[in-house]
Amino acid sequence: MQINYKCFPCLVNQIVKITDIITVEDKEQLFHTVFEYLSKVDFNKTNPEIIGSTFDLLKKHTQNNDPYIEIRKYYNTMFQDMLSTFEEHINQSSNPLKQALKYAALANIIDFNPIHNNKLEDIMTHFNNVENQNFVIDHSDILIEGLQSCKSLLYLGDNCGEICLDKLLIKKIKELNPSITIFFGVRGEPVINDSIEEDAYSVGVDEYAKIISNGDNSLGTVLNRVSSDFIKIYQNADIIISKGQANYESLSNEKDKNIFYLLITKCQVIANDIGTDVDSLICKSSLK
Repeated sequence: MQINYKCFPCLVNQIVKITDIITVEDKEQLFHTVFEYLSKVDFNKTNPEIIGSTFDLLKKHTQNNDPYIEIRKYYNTMFQDMLSTFEEHINQSSNPLKQALKYAALANIIDFNPIHNNKLEDIMTHFNNVENQNFVIDHSDILIEGLQSCKSLLYLGDNCGEICLDKLLIKKIKELNPSITIFFGVRGEPVINDSIEEDAYSVGVDEYAKIISNGDNSLGTVLNRVSSDFIKIYQNADIIISKGQANYESLSNEKDKNIFYLLITKCQVIANDIGTDVDSLICKSSLK
């Protein structure tokens, strides 16, 4: 989906927030640079693509290639330490794989966008209330049926911390279909709190999946910008699980691939596009 003008407050506030996280000299010059870029932005592009470009401007200005590195490490470690508890709850369910899908979708609440940023206690409230939360759009049974005979799955990761719950879901998928080949896609460069190869390896995703960088600095998965190796895996995948809003924004116009969008709608723009309310838990097939 193309960028919506209502996305601009998120873009600007993200830059402002980062200047508070790290030491930024000459903030005014940085803001001028960003505003100049935004004044000429191509409205045919997706929001994730534009965020990637503005984040690049910030990295060059600050000479800091990874402003969120300590935050990513903190949340990856925290949720990695909680995995045994989460897995115990999942295994106690009558349908562990479907429960793992719900936990993975709930983990999409971990976000550091200043507009819909959630405090840790709010994040944990979602997990503690998992039994009372259900998919508003629920194509999970279709996904599970497809996974049983799937030969190649591409799982598109999203945020730090969240990838720990992705790991649990991938583990359950391997238990369902031991012969399946799973690729776990990450961003090609640091962009806000999204996961890169370093994060995926640090939480052990490689125990169950082959980790692959998409080769791009966009926030999501912008197909005309990813590497040739990544696009081959994308094209050959029987099923694609797309985590989070940015991946949805990047791929929502793809109608010929068997994509399942797994996310929480955290803003009105995405909720309107999907056709739900904000804070809805989504497991949506692109073919429905």
